[in-house]
Amino acid sequence: MSGVWVFKNNGVIRLVENPAAESSGRNGGGSRRKVLLHLPSGQVVTSYSSLEQILKEQGWERYYGGDPDLFQFHKHSSIDLISLPRDFSKFNSVYMYDIVIKNPNMFHVRDI
Repeated sequence: MSGVWVFKNNGVIRLVENPAAESSGRNGGGSRRKVLLHLPSGQVVTSYSSLEQILKEQGWERYYGGDPDLFQFHKHSSIDLISLPRDFSKFNSVYMYDIVIKNPNMFHVRDI
């Protein structure tokens, strides 16, 4: 566990693991945008069509039986289901990390 312990005036302390990122957020810098990187090709996923192509190569198939507001994939060899918002502009780090966890050594989430 590394980072900086921050002591507040009210006596509460907390661990800040990346103090540089936290301080830029306080100064109006905002949070950094994240991207999903496909490790074997080194390409950033920029659309659902490119993501679908990569997932199909990994054995994932489109799943049409769920919520119509979601873009979903499943694998016959597992119980995993990847659910993504239909609108790619709402594709955020939560969904990216879900893909990373379900596809070890294939994807990585990076700050840009």
